[in-house]
Amino acid sequence: MKDNEYLVYQVQVEGVEKSDKDAITNLIKQEPNTRIPLLNTSIGVAFYRFGEWTFDSTVHIQRREKLEKERRALLNKKEEDLSRREIKRFNKINNQITSIEKKLEFGNFFMRTGNPRVIHDSTKTEDSQRQISFYLSNNGFFENEVDYAVAYDGKKAKVKYLLTENQPYIIDSVYSRSDDENIYQLLEKNKRRSEIKPHSRYEQAQLSRERQRVEDFLKENGYYTFSKSYIEYNVYKDTLEKTVQIEQVIRKPATNDFHKVYTLDSIYFSIDAPSGDTFFEDEANSIYKDINFKIYRDRYSEKIISSRIFLNQGDLYNKTDVLETQRQLANLDLFRFVNISFDTLGTVLRPRIFTQPNQKYLITNQLGASITEQVPGPFFSHSLRNRNLFRGAEIFEFNFRAGLEGVVSATGEGGVFRSRELNTSASIIFPQFLVPMNKFALERFGRYNPRTRTLIGYNYVDRPEYNRESVNGILAYNWNTRNLRQQFSLNLVDANFIRSNLSNDFREILEDLQNQGNNLINSFLPSYVSSISGQVIINFNQYGVFQKNSASLLRLFLESGGTTLNFVNREFIENRSLAYFQFLKFQADFRRYIPLGNKQTFAYRLNLGMAKPYGISDGILPYEKYFFAGGSTGIRAWQPRRLGPGSYTPPLNEDGSFDYRFEQPGDILFEGMLEYRRKLYGYFDGAFFIDFGNSWTFLDDPTRQGANFEFNRFYKEIAVGTGLGLRMDFDFLVLRLDMGVKAVDPAREEGQRFILGNFFNGFLGERGQTVFNIGIGYPF
Repeated sequence: MKDNEYLVYQVQVEGVEKSDKDAITNLIKQEPNTRIPLLNTSIGVAFYRFGEWTFDSTVHIQRREKLEKERRALLNKKEEDLSRREIKRFNKINNQITSIEKKLEFGNFFMRTGNPRVIHDSTKTEDSQRQISFYLSNNGFFENEVDYAVAYDGKKAKVKYLLTENQPYIIDSVYSRSDDENIYQLLEKNKRRSEIKPHSRYEQAQLSRERQRVEDFLKENGYYTFSKSYIEYNVYKDTLEKTVQIEQVIRKPATNDFHKVYTLDSIYFSIDAPSGDTFFEDEANSIYKDINFKIYRDRYSEKIISSRIFLNQGDLYNKTDVLETQRQLANLDLFRFVNISFDTLGTVLRPRIFTQPNQKYLITNQLGASITEQVPGPFFSHSLRNRNLFRGAEIFEFNFRAGLEGVVSATGEGGVFRSRELNTSASIIFPQFLVPMNKFALERFGRYNPRTRTLIGYNYVDRPEYNRESVNGILAYNWNTRNLRQQFSLNLVDANFIRSNLSNDFREILEDLQNQGNNLINSFLPSYVSSISGQVIINFNQYGVFQKNSASLLRLFLESGGTTLNFVNREFIENRSLAYFQFLKFQADFRRYIPLGNKQTFAYRLNLGMAKPYGISDGILPYEKYFFAGGSTGIRAWQPRRLGPGSYTPPLNEDGSFDYRFEQPGDILFEGMLEYRRKLYGYFDGAFFIDFGNSWTFLDDPTRQGANFEFNRFYKEIAVGTGLGLRMDFDFLVLRLDMGVKAVDPAREEGQRFILGNFFNGFLGERGQTVFNIGIGYPF
């Protein structure tokens, strides 16, 4: 650094009592470089300085000049004289020049990944001071005082912002004024929904939200040309009482004494020919429900399309209905675009909906890597989509997927074994509920994006212990609320024919368990598994977007297996060659995401599941219906599907460590995960997590002592794992590595279950205490 330069080493904000400290901190123009605690060094700065040391701009400038000279030579030629090779070279030169200019502007890879040193700039400090003062004023602290002080220690600058908020101003009252009596009456009837709340602290954001709300509200009541530019606010301050009165003024149009109210005329709907199609004469014109259809080649159902159009002749203009129409037509996945415009005649609007057919066939091939249990492996997938299959907006889908992964064998001597998986399915998605089929149901449910999926599929899994194949058929209903906050699915039919082939070693293990009273082997008999299930997903504030606002998600799942067998004579079932199952299954999964600042977030998950066999099942579930604890999206200090159940103690290896080769199915599952996430630098994020939970059985298992759930001891059998995670977040893809460490192990004797201290006794603790998980995406 130069003599007059100082590194911003510390920034503090003092005096914040009632304001949002994170929001104020985000206004500061210069923040210190992120440093590693204890080491007191910044990897980002080290990356950047290494990049500076290795970066030679003159080399890139000379390279750019050479390429530009070659490009000019090509440009001087006539286009028709250029060979295919020269055109390819010209395009390559353009790409290379763009890349060089990017490097000259942003530096090399290390400079783009790292961060330059933050050198103190007094003008930016003064700008931050002004921005903080503006922020406080906009949030009711009109009489705020903001100052700053800079202390120098060697080549370090420590900046301290000193805030005095003083007493905030409170909203005393809010009233509207408009020369348009109709608008005034509408606003008075709807004022309880106002974003401006009397007796609350004044916030400029309240006025912005209210301005937008009023515009949307009036556009839902026929005011097509109204905009928020007609709305203004006057704020009157009482400096003695520290209160404000807010006047909302609705100005009238410049050319009229009142704002016009618009009604709708008949609707015009057009599906134009695809780009490049010359058969424009193949069109069909028709009228259905006051909608004038002009459909390319008569290939689409007017009945289905009209059920997704919520504009009716004679209705007042409603912006919400327009957006809903556009969204639901797009949900059909039939059109490349959906444009809605209006022809105006006086106060009458004629809606005109223009679309163009989407690609009839869509073929997608993917080759990549995935992980579900132990070691990542390659997969290949192929999908085919055929739109408008029967000319009723149906979608046909064919999917094929083959993958190879590494898993732990339940019978081997350790190590990683291959698991092969193959899935294929064919399905038809209907844009309506097939039952009931009357037209009134079609119109009634059109706003909820109703879909009926019929599917037939084949699944094959080849593991070291067994290979398992199944043929399944599904009839399912799916729909969601208009605001997408709730999503519903109902599987009316989910039928599976399953067949398994066991390895000799695994069969011996299951037969040995059977001799001891555990009938898990029945889960691998040739079987027929049928069920009815329903699922509700409630999404609060767009969970999954991971933005600045708190968000949460609740998923409820209920399944009844073998329900129809209650009406069949048991002797008839027992004489069949297939095994049958009856069971009830329930699962509740709640997730929440809480931002703690610009770079920090806290997230947690609670997951509860229960599956209870009854009747013909004789206490056994189909193997896929069991719950398993442990793994990269569960309690990460245990290998996938190896935790529990209860206080069951696994067999011991020769060195005294637990043998985790065997999967541990359970009837009850409880999991909780707490995770603190923080931005490190560049693409890298860090995480600290604590996971807890276990699985249990409803009944005693003679082969797994302590596996059953008991109220007087289950809380003593909660496993706890903790650890650190490293993520590379590329926006479109998140790669994750988690190191889980067992802290409380319920498989041990009471009084000896807390083992976190063992982690520090040797490298990564005792054998099996540390588990590394590789994953794609966040764990929840």
